[in-house]
Amino acid sequence: MDKNFTKLKNNIDFAYKRNQNTPRCALYFNLSLPDTQVSAGVYSLMTRLFMQGTEKYTAQQLSEELDRYAIEFTAELKLDYVKFKFVCLNEDFEKALEIFTDIIKNTTFEEFDKEKAKLEGEIIAEMDSPRAKVIDSYYKNIYEGHRYGYTNTVILENLKNIVKQDVIDAYKNILDNSKKVLAFVGDIEYDRVNSLLDKNFGDIHPSCELTEPKKPVLSISKDVDVIQENLNQAHILKGWLVETADSNDYPALSLLNVILGASGLSSRLFLELRDKKGLAYVVRSSYDMARGGANFSIYIATEPKNIEVSLKGFEEEIEKIKTIPVGEEELENAKNNLFGKWAFISETNSQQANWLAHYAILGLGFDFRDKAVEKIKDVTAQDIQDCANKYFNDKYVLSVLKP
Repeated sequence: MDKNFTKLKNNIDFAYKRNQNTPRCALYFNLSLPDTQVSAGVYSLMTRLFMQGTEKYTAQQLSEELDRYAIEFTAELKLDYVKFKFVCLNEDFEKALEIFTDIIKNTTFEEFDKEKAKLEGEIIAEMDSPRAKVIDSYYKNIYEGHRYGYTNTVILENLKNIVKQDVIDAYKNILDNSKKVLAFVGDIEYDRVNSLLDKNFGDIHPSCELTEPKKPVLSISKDVDVIQENLNQAHILKGWLVETADSNDYPALSLLNVILGASGLSSRLFLELRDKKGLAYVVRSSYDMARGGANFSIYIATEPKNIEVSLKGFEEEIEKIKTIPVGEEELENAKNNLFGKWAFISETNSQQANWLAHYAILGLGFDFRDKAVEKIKDVTAQDIQDCANKYFNDKYVLSVLKP
């Protein structure tokens, strides 16, 4: 059995993939964030506290146990879910799972005040970066009024209001009211993995169905200037709200991103704005997806004197892709570039388990990528043009960091 998609007894979706002759295995456990309103920073603090001790281990003991068995453990907050993962040697799977389960079930959230102070210090340090400043401004504005807009500066403003009980309550709510997904990739028999997972997770609250997500809305365009003294570089980020991965437009949007700015040296923005016009230190586009929505952005770092000409360059490239059909060779290259990237970020057991769990927790299914490949193969030049005309409209956010 190379691959199996099933459920544990408490309705947790479980993906198993056997990669033979691989010495290390990976397990991912994703829990969706409930729709209940939680103030900015609560989830960020919660995720940091999972390594600070359980009822069985202190933070020091936890760290020593993980080191002793060379277990790589992380807990990470994403826009729609909390992700727990471990990677270990096959022979240590049972031990790793024991520690993993203890962290998920019995975290004490000790060191709350210390971690809160550390988080504050780290945000302040990170916001010294001009690029971080413009990204923060962009996301805060494009997702205003939505929890996707809980950027570092929003969290910083609210940190003082968060108490330990907020974190405890938020985590209990996640355990009780979330969709739960497990993904294992490695060289251990299915029956053994399935049995151990049922034993360790069979008593937690059953997995819930995903509810309809709240969608971000952008009803007007916003031009936001962020001023910083003694700056010798300007940063420009312009973007639009677009449909996400469950949309029929997803395949064309993915290729539009590759063509415009996500394929490095061969992308249009790089060739036109950096190579030909010498405007950019860095120039790229991004298609960032979450379950409730997505945004498509273009970014450039340039000299302050080039702000207006860079914005004009953005407009010219957008106009071209809206009015002139993409050539057959460029479209084929974009497809190959995207498939090559996906292959590159799916080489290890950990990467494969990550993507399986990621797509499933968003409600797209474990086999989302396989289906997406077929749809992307069918995208035409007309699909790209239609998408560009549909989404590159006058409702955008433009954040400019300048001296």
